Amino acid sequence: MSQARLMDGTALARRIIGEAGERAAALTERTGAAPCLATVLVGEDPASVTYVRMKQNRCRTAGITSRHVALPAATTTGELVGTIEALSADPGVHGILLQHPVGDHIDERAAFEAIAPAKDVDGVTFASFATMSFGLPGFVSCTPGGIMRLLDAYGVDPAGKRAVVVGRSAILGKPVGMLLLARDATVTYCHSRTSDLPAAVREADIVVAAVGRPRLVRGEDIKPGAVVIDAGYNPGNVGDVDFDSAVERASLITPVPGGVGPMTIATLLEQTVEAAARQLGVSPV
Repeated sequence: MSQARLMDGTALARRIIGEAGERAAALTERTGAAPCLATVLVGEDPASVTYVRMKQNRCRTAGITSRHVALPAATTTGELVGTIEALSADPGVHGILLQHPVGDHIDERAAFEAIAPAKDVDGVTFASFATMSFGLPGFVSCTPGGIMRLLDAYGVDPAGKRAVVVGRSAILGKPVGMLLLARDATVTYCHSRTSDLPAAVREADIVVAAVGRPRLVRGEDIKPGAVVIDAGYNPGNVGDVDFDSAVERASLITPVPGGVGPMTIATLLEQTVEAAARQLGVSPV
């Protein structure tokens, strides 16, 4: 069997950001207001600082105003909630991103829920999860939304297929399973207590690895011809899938980096422009 075709998230993300930029420009011309994304960062975690800077750079590329709120590591839950509530009430802010992690002393869920659903362009609130689950208008979690866009771009129809999601986080594993279910896939969630993970993976037509453990999913357990989405990122540019062995059995596979990661940011910016359009009363742009 020939090697899997790589799913190029970088190229697709570049196109999505370009289209978002065109819509942002049209929106600014019609209203005089540029879409604005507020990023909130607690502390100075090096990886988080890098991610926020990357998002700010992509905002500039797409003609989106970026407002950054940097808070000290000692910020309390109440202070963080107050900051986010103020941004939610600010008509000049159209989308809000709270960078994870925020510190163990903070109730992250309380902070997420302070984001107004209309500005939850990262898809992290209870309201956004509900709209994803019920197929209602709203904003999807960015990484799961990016994964679905990748599947569509490469002609992968989830309908009738067995999808195995390895991981059950609130902003990745759980929502991507719901999005796949909404597209008529038969979805199995696996996690740290799954008794025989390889057996579950061997049944999958679509594998989404999103657990944060390097090379957990082995190529020998990939069903020949399966589509493999590696949403993990570990030190050393290593994903949750053993790429070298999986590429020999899959039909399509995402590289790490350059697969899912760029799609996350592209989805964030696309949803920020959409949020701005809705709030300014000119949707669709």
